[in-house]
Amino acid sequence: MTDTVRVWDGFVRLFHWSLVALIAGTWLTADGPKLWHERMGYAIAGLIAARLVWGFVGPRHARFGDFVRGPRAVLTYLKALRGGQEPRYLGHNPAGGAMIVALLLAVSGTALTGWLQTTDAFWGSEVMEEVHEFLATLILILAGLHVAGVVVESLRHRENLVLSMLTGTKRPLAAKDRP
Repeated sequence: MTDTVRVWDGFVRLFHWSLVALIAGTWLTADGPKLWHERMGYAIAGLIAARLVWGFVGPRHARFGDFVRGPRAVLTYLKALRGGQEPRYLGHNPAGGAMIVALLLAVSGTALTGWLQTTDAFWGSEVMEEVHEFLATLILILAGLHVAGVVVESLRHRENLVLSMLTGTKRPLAAKDRP
């Protein structure tokens, strides 16, 4: 068996799979029962808040500074991927980091617009409901792209990234892997 290194801490893994389950639950309860839909929405908001804190104080690969890159780095990475020359990263690659930011924003916006519909100012607001539904649909689109990216990277680097998000470990970077 090859050596592995710890990459994803327990909180990041729990956050990831809890968010997957809760988003699935909110989709299943979108047309009722409303109480469960709202409770899961609040749980999602709490998870996002905790993840934002963890993004600044958590271990190396959980920190935003480890994986959030600017547009130029993301485009450079995608160009290298297209040419079959992308480097392997121990944590998230620049495209993966951009996807995390996009998902956090879409999920946060969905939770916020859901909550706003419970306030006096936006109770019964069709516009707020449409924005909420648009963002919820955007989550599905982004999640599909995220899964596609995980599959591509898993195949390209011969590494099961889903298993890595379950165990928290990956094989170490080789000299040829370093970006």
